[in-house]
Amino acid sequence: MSKDPRYILLSLPSSITPSHHRDDALEAIGKTISPDNGSVVPFAIPEFKIGTLDALVQQADELARLEALCQGVVGKVGDALRSVLEGDEEQIANMKTVNDKPADQYLRTFQWNKVKYRADKSLAELIDLLQKEATSIDNDVRGKFSQYNQVKTTLAALQRKQTGTLSTKSLASVVDPRLLVQDSEYLETHLIAVPSRSTKEFLKSYETISPMVVPRSSTFVASDDESTLYAVTTFKKHSAEFIHKCRENKWTPRDYKYVEGGEEKERQDLDRANADARRLWGETLRLGRTGWSEAVMVWIHVLVLRVFVETVLRYGLPLDFVCALIKVC
Repeated sequence: MSKDPRYILLSLPSSITPSHHRDDALEAIGKTISPDNGSVVPFAIPEFKIGTLDALVQQADELARLEALCQGVVGKVGDALRSVLEGDEEQIANMKTVNDKPADQYLRTFQWNKVKYRADKSLAELIDLLQKEATSIDNDVRGKFSQYNQVKTTLAALQRKQTGTLSTKSLASVVDPRLLVQDSEYLETHLIAVPSRSTKEFLKSYETISPMVVPRSSTFVASDDESTLYAVTTFKKHSAEFIHKCRENKWTPRDYKYVEGGEEKERQDLDRANADARRLWGETLRLGRTGWSEAVMVWIHVLVLRVFVETVLRYGLPLDFVCALIKVC
């Protein structure tokens, strides 16, 4: 399942030993693998309903594609878990169980799920069922993970508004509305974040960088380590030119419109985003854990079908083969 260790499912005809007995064949397989290189355990495969040769050839191709799909789903669910747990390998390992067992134990004690995938169904029906299940797991986990990422992005943007500099943060808690000219037909107030090293130049030149700037209208609003925020009043018909000239001078115009209760609304939005992020974190983690388990189980059942089909194609009928799980160190 992971890069280390690796597992191999191997099927061989019982005729590899003179006795043609399955136990002897398994023993022979075990003797070919030294303890330093790996270990061998029997792996039970049911006998499924076999159709025509043409159908088996087609099903072998379908199962190869389905196995690749399942492997991809397992990988994507694992990536989602890693992202949600922020790379905490110990926690990730705890989440990666299969049917509430370590993956190695699940493989070594594997039994075909006769309730979900009845062996009396045709191979075509089983393949279709497994494909639908793998696709459903992929869609469910991907959808929930997308929701979680969206709310994380929203939360990060709201947090930046609260904790950034005056050139980027929300101004709802910074600007006294009494500093702004509001509801005027001709005048409007602009908020300009000026780098601290440029404040003298700004105060010296802001009145002349464009026409119709109200003289001495510059008013200190707030400052931080990087910049100072000023309010400047201009006539509306020259506002665009004033804003353009500010940008040319690397002074940052801030879009701001006073809304009564805006600061409280921002706080509520942040609280709501925090709550949504915590809720979706838990939901994504739970779905990722169950999704990884289910995806691995689907993958192994697909592998079992693939081994069975290819065994029939290679060794023919009547069926007389053994299957072993080899754990490669």
